Amino acid sequence: QVPLGIRMSWECIPTELGVEVDTWRYLHDEPYALALNKAYNDQAERIVGRRLLNETPADPAARPPAHKALHDVFEARNEWHAGSWWLRQSAHDADGLEALLDRVERRLEDLRSFLLPEDWDDQKRRCLAAGGRLPLYRGQRGPVTFAASVYGPENLIYLILDEPDLAVRFRDTIRRAMLEMIRVLDEEAGYTPETAPRGFGFADDNCCLLTPEMYELFGYPILQAIFERCAPGPADRRYQHSDSPMGHLLPVLGRLNLTGVNFGPTVRVAEIRRHLPRAVIDGQLAPFTFSRNEEESILAEFLRDFGEARAGRGLRFATAGSINDGSRLTGMRLVMAAIQRFGRYDA
Repeated sequence: QVPLGIRMSWECIPTELGVEVDTWRYLHDEPYALALNKAYNDQAERIVGRRLLNETPADPAARPPAHKALHDVFEARNEWHAGSWWLRQSAHDADGLEALLDRVERRLEDLRSFLLPEDWDDQKRRCLAAGGRLPLYRGQRGPVTFAASVYGPENLIYLILDEPDLAVRFRDTIRRAMLEMIRVLDEEAGYTPETAPRGFGFADDNCCLLTPEMYELFGYPILQAIFERCAPGPADRRYQHSDSPMGHLLPVLGRLNLTGVNFGPTVRVAEIRRHLPRAVIDGQLAPFTFSRNEEESILAEFLRDFGEARAGRGLRFATAGSINDGSRLTGMRLVMAAIQRFGRYDA
């Protein structure tokens, strides 16, 4: 039968429990977060029969050592605003972008020294001694979303159209930086390209802003290079999340042989399957159908998606994007019942 892909988020706690949640505190105060998780899990166990959120305190000694990220390489500050993290633009015009790329390219000559803190070796020993794992680099905001954060979405569009040579330089610098980050962190963890864990995933909501030709110029070469490095095998995880109306890019993305996708609710299962015959499709329940508890529509969307997936299979029923506050455990139970009653493939 169709697997259930919905895993409720801690962001559903406020409506489910009827409490206010301080997001910053939840993310930084573990006892506060675990107490809320436990209360939510008590409810979840009664309604869906399973405890869904983590209740186990982390071991500080096994905590992975911190390192800088791709946005730090490109000087985009990560700022807390309106209850979430946002990247602050680091270049505002072509001259500023060229100067930024000059600095990034110099930084890439010794990226290890930039990425890792001075006490990295001590943190590394502490983590490994406690049975922890060193961090690897296997996920990233997609190239269009990342570039739009660094340079601005309108600026990026005009850059590709009006100054393609600089756009290509921007693209190539992102690609080079990502490959170098993968190399540095793999080596720190004791891996070679042959022994490193396989797979990579991108989250690129803003890819919908580009035409297929623009995406093929800017985004596609980055994904192609990263997948060749980290996911060259036919069954390796090559994942793309884009909860936006980006169906026009499916012919281009299809050439990457993605093995898992989560696309926007306007992109149909049948359309995805035509271009990605071997990808597991996580979707395509509209997130706001779920968060508004529109029960008839939840069932209708499941029947629609299962009908389109029946011939090719490979559907894992989930929301086509993030699970938002307002999504209820009773809605999850409804999906479970729908799968059990209507979601069985023919033998």
